Amino acid sequence: MSSLALPKTEPAAGTARGPARPRRTALVPTVTLLLGALYCLLPVAWVVIASTKSGSELFSTFTFWPGTGLTDNLSDLSAYRDGVYWQWMGNSALYAGAGALLSTCVSAVSGYALAVYRFRGRETLFNVLLAGVLMPPVILAVPQYLLLAQVDLTDSYLSVLLPQILSPYGVYLSRIYAAAAVSADVVEAGRMDGAGEWRIFTRVALPMMLPGLVTVFLFQFVAVWNNFLLPYIMLSDDEKFPITLGLHTLLEQGANTPALYTLVITGAFLAVFPLVALFLVVQRFWSLDLLSGAVKS
Repeated sequence: MSSLALPKTEPAAGTARGPARPRRTALVPTVTLLLGALYCLLPVAWVVIASTKSGSELFSTFTFWPGTGLTDNLSDLSAYRDGVYWQWMGNSALYAGAGALLSTCVSAVSGYALAVYRFRGRETLFNVLLAGVLMPPVILAVPQYLLLAQVDLTDSYLSVLLPQILSPYGVYLSRIYAAAAVSADVVEAGRMDGAGEWRIFTRVALPMMLPGLVTVFLFQFVAVWNNFLLPYIMLSDDEKFPITLGLHTLLEQGANTPALYTLVITGAFLAVFPLVALFLVVQRFWSLDLLSGAVKS
């Protein structure tokens, strides 16, 4: 009997051809990200655990072994100089909140103008702003102090707030996002409907720019909250210190009074909470607003 050759059949679409080969190259980015996360989170974990230790446990127990002195540390920190720590926290909230809000407003207006309007010297002005992004803050701190000293504003809340209002990086981000999110057709349609330029910006362009402006606000808030050099140069009254400068003074005093080390660590632990809370609050704007577009089909 003659045998008939059966045709080879291909597996149906969507079925597996066999056991998938492990892709070793895919592990490289994962391992790299895990190492980066470990590098960033390890100091935070140390602060969290060290804040639970009493003064004797801090230097006598294993580094990552929890202690029993968290409540005592919180009480001592609140009682230190009649609660000056919470005044430092309030000052930081004022500097960072007001400074980030004003900086975001200035960045929004400036970025929108640079993205939408065509005027002489626009690119030159933008390049000057980019040069400000590359300039280290330490170079500007002393000239800013000298300028504010001429108008007798040093050692005041304004001496820390005013230099934070203009953020070259915020203006850069706002221009890039406005150019991508605000369509020229939408702006022209608003003009044809009789809306003024300010109304177009506030009612049309601003909602489209909201995700980018949230990013600007968050970056500026974190930058002002963590800023140490500018308050260190501008302020001499410790009741106006932000949390960074206040903890620095506690750390300096800890060289003579080791018991203050636990207050510094506990204070640093508490200072992280506002940043985490802010990120959890504003992150929903990215997930919601990035789904909406300016022109829908």
